[in-house]
Amino acid sequence: MKISNLLPRSALALLAILAVPLCAETFAPRATGTAATLGDGLAFFLPADLPPARVPHSFALLEPARPGGALPAGWRVTPQFSFSENRTRATIAIETGTSLYGTGEVTGPLQRNGRTVTLWNTDNFRYEKNAGLRLYQSHPWVLAVRADGSAFGVLADTTWGTELSLNGSIEFSSDGPSFPILVIDRDSPQAVLGELARLTGHMPLPPLWALGYQQCRWSYQPAARVREIADSFRARQIPCDVLWMDIDYMDGFRVFTFSPKEFPDPRGLNAYLHEHGFKSVWMIDPGVKADPADATYTSGTAADVWVHGAFDAPYAGDVWPGECRFPDFTRPETRAWWAGLYKNFMAAGVDGVWNDMNEPAVFNVPGGTMPPHNWHRGGGDIAPGTHARYHNVYGMLMACASREGIMAANPGKRPFVLTRANFLGGQRYAATWTGDNMSTWEHFRMAIPMTLNLGLSGQPFNGPDLGGFTGTAEPELWGNWVAVGAFFPFCRAHAEKSTPPKEPWAFGPEVEAVARTALQRRYRLLPYYYTLFEESSRTGQPVMRPVFFADPKDPALRAEDRVFLVGDDLLVVPKWAAQPALPHGNWRTVSLVGENSTKDKYHPDLRIREGAIVPLGRVIQSTAETSLDPLTLLVSLDGQGRAAGRLYEDAGDGYGYQKGDFLLTTYRAVREGRTVTVTVDHTEGFRPRPSRPVVVQLVTDSGTIEATGRDGQPVTLTLTP
Repeated sequence: MKISNLLPRSALALLAILAVPLCAETFAPRATGTAATLGDGLAFFLPADLPPARVPHSFALLEPARPGGALPAGWRVTPQFSFSENRTRATIAIETGTSLYGTGEVTGPLQRNGRTVTLWNTDNFRYEKNAGLRLYQSHPWVLAVRADGSAFGVLADTTWGTELSLNGSIEFSSDGPSFPILVIDRDSPQAVLGELARLTGHMPLPPLWALGYQQCRWSYQPAARVREIADSFRARQIPCDVLWMDIDYMDGFRVFTFSPKEFPDPRGLNAYLHEHGFKSVWMIDPGVKADPADATYTSGTAADVWVHGAFDAPYAGDVWPGECRFPDFTRPETRAWWAGLYKNFMAAGVDGVWNDMNEPAVFNVPGGTMPPHNWHRGGGDIAPGTHARYHNVYGMLMACASREGIMAANPGKRPFVLTRANFLGGQRYAATWTGDNMSTWEHFRMAIPMTLNLGLSGQPFNGPDLGGFTGTAEPELWGNWVAVGAFFPFCRAHAEKSTPPKEPWAFGPEVEAVARTALQRRYRLLPYYYTLFEESSRTGQPVMRPVFFADPKDPALRAEDRVFLVGDDLLVVPKWAAQPALPHGNWRTVSLVGENSTKDKYHPDLRIREGAIVPLGRVIQSTAETSLDPLTLLVSLDGQGRAAGRLYEDAGDGYGYQKGDFLLTTYRAVREGRTVTVTVDHTEGFRPRPSRPVVVQLVTDSGTIEATGRDGQPVTLTLTP
């Protein structure tokens, strides 16, 4: 009898992981077995030892890759496969002058040339582990921009722990078996990202309220404190849409419970928040307390949903509640069970869900996570396998199940899920943030390239903890952070429980006024942001963009990561960005709420691109109020006296927009002599145009000219001699 017949699967998995050949070959090139086109400018490569029939399920791709014919003549980007030091590798040569970006959630500069990152999702408090080169998410993806502005992207379709090195080439070095490589080759980086979204999925259009300012702390407790925070925002006239509940709302950190002492009436609390124009987001972790009195634990045990450890027993690991079990999200039955838990939870009036600790984090164990030999049983397209194989997609699968549960509980509303751990393609299920950063100037400045590179990796809806999660924030730092952070796609301030208060008013009257102005700027821009999010949900383009997007051929812009674009039409220039590289053209400074950014020490300079029309709303306290009454159109003519821009509108929630209940308006401005006329050039959707006033503000080199009219009717302005 074979010894393998006497061992449980988890023990066999451990033996497989430890079975490293004593005389491993130092380097062995592997021939390319498959090199085929998947479409125009899209190629698929496999090493010879991985035939197409054995390619495992892809978590990154929406659909399995289906190789077609031979690659076209002159195809330039081809990987070389090899095996050395017990690692499978794929290496792609790059031309001189090629700039590298993406690689997901990474610390350091925007441009990734010469950098190495480890793709192994890790709970990394303060980014201190592995010098911050291994964080909460894994994106085996590189965006490469050639000297001529054309671009290509490389996707390594593996979930195993991988080292991604960009030292003179692009190299993926994986702990696991051979893997496919996909290459996207296009005329521009924007076109590459569009194809990446087509392959890996688009970010779903979020509810409008998720674009507002959001306030969080570990933790606001008890419920009376949450009401106090809400009342303070409204009394101080600081715009805010969302308040967040961290783990202390739970009963002994048991997920899907509410503390009977501190949150005895969550439905009543949520009703109070809704009455005052707030939404609420509540944390749910994956670890389920091993407590026979806990309904989640008992139902999960009865359904046999847990990840298995040694000897096929459910794995036990400590997290906040103490000893926990962990759902095996590779199993469709587990995902359905998890989704079903949200029905009663959301019935308490919960608006959104925050999936944290889902790397998964485990306390007091080597590596801070479950052992690599733990066993996932899979199902459907997902094969059984070790945790080493599925670790990097654990958080993404959890977010997927959470999203499904929220949609089932509230079928008429768009779900909002925020996840800490994720994988390439996870934008299909959740927004994300960059984890437990610090209240330091270094982490503040680093937040810009981190947010940009996530956007360049297919995750548009992301941002950092504004002000820094851990550590004491100096008033000047927090003021600068909120002033710049008001322009990030995900705009949430957060604080660790041992830190002093970090609400906008906690730093004194000066910083409170800074926060008020910063958030008023954001709320005036919400119509523009919502238009960008709708565009991103269809095209995959980032909301927050690097300045080299304005001219990918300009080498001076390639490394600039202090200033950034919001869409194509707005340029954000922080005060501390000394002599930044700026895109060519006439970018005119604009004021949204009377701020003078040239004299202010906090607020970044905001500039509009020549040839752009940017829609603005009025200052509101939350998205529960009507913003576009009046509608303001900010117009900046180009050298030919032309400008254009778009405004997207729908109900702000629900799915009517998928059936045409939206209004997408293209506005156009034309100068003839001293007269500028702004008209509606084109519309899409069948949502009626509201009857509303429109204010046109024409930004010129010498000032702003204003005229009023009715939306949908021509508005004429006269230029001064």
